[in-house]
Amino acid sequence: MSVNTPPEPPAPQLPHGFHLDLPGRGETFVRTIDGPPGAPTVLLLHGWTATADLNWFHCYAPLGEHYRVVAIDHRGHGRGIRSRKPFRIEDCADDAMAVCDALEIPFVIPVGYSMGGPVALQTWRRHPARVRGLVLAATAPWFRTSRTENLAFLGLTGLAALARLTPAQVQQRLTDQFYLQHKTDGWEPWAAQELSRHDWRMILEAGHAVMRFSARDWLATIDVPTSVLITMRDTTVPTRRQVRLFEGIEGSEAFRVDGDHSAVASVPQRFVPTLLRAVQSVVERANSEVHV
Repeated sequence: MSVNTPPEPPAPQLPHGFHLDLPGRGETFVRTIDGPPGAPTVLLLHGWTATADLNWFHCYAPLGEHYRVVAIDHRGHGRGIRSRKPFRIEDCADDAMAVCDALEIPFVIPVGYSMGGPVALQTWRRHPARVRGLVLAATAPWFRTSRTENLAFLGLTGLAALARLTPAQVQQRLTDQFYLQHKTDGWEPWAAQELSRHDWRMILEAGHAVMRFSARDWLATIDVPTSVLITMRDTTVPTRRQVRLFEGIEGSEAFRVDGDHSAVASVPQRFVPTLLRAVQSVVERANSEVHV
């Protein structure tokens, strides 16, 4: 007797995507939505071990109703740039602006989630004339303080170094293990396919870079309108540290989401409307400054 199995859920509807060669940097993957004529551009910067699609698939269409949208895969993530150079947050910021150069986009509002927060902050720091405002979600001005976090940092450092010498089949095992872990969590096949594209040496180095990141010395100098989305049940980036980000940027506005670190995907009915309000707030404040 045959057993009928339910069909696999389809992949979400995703906007137009294409590979883009960035001279001197490498090839990356970009998704774009034109948005209304003359609309501001939001630059979507995803979190660690995610991709643009895994992070933002619930957000693309709602944002695209109001803004031009550009989303990229970071180095080593998904279909992002492959390089033998050590992973650096600063390079991700420069990659993002190189994409905007190629697309002839002069000004952007970076929207950074988790690791994308440091990338967004470095985008402002390294390209201040191009950044009209910032939206920072489920992220912090620094990530490593406790003994447990120090141990995690040391572990990532060692794994990242080992991965440079690890045979391809062992790196594939890392991919398989990560896939199996998330498959049991109910991840859909398209999401597992996204994970399989990672370069795990670069992913591990990215974790190392995030743990080393700190904006303590220059956070107070941020001078563009900023919104901070705080995930109130976050155990990955503690809420108190997200609040420190809000408190450290003069004039920033806080937006709270009742959810954990994966709120962008797990509770989109809460996260997406809050994101839209946060972006709108930055746009309105940026416009008021231009007209003063």
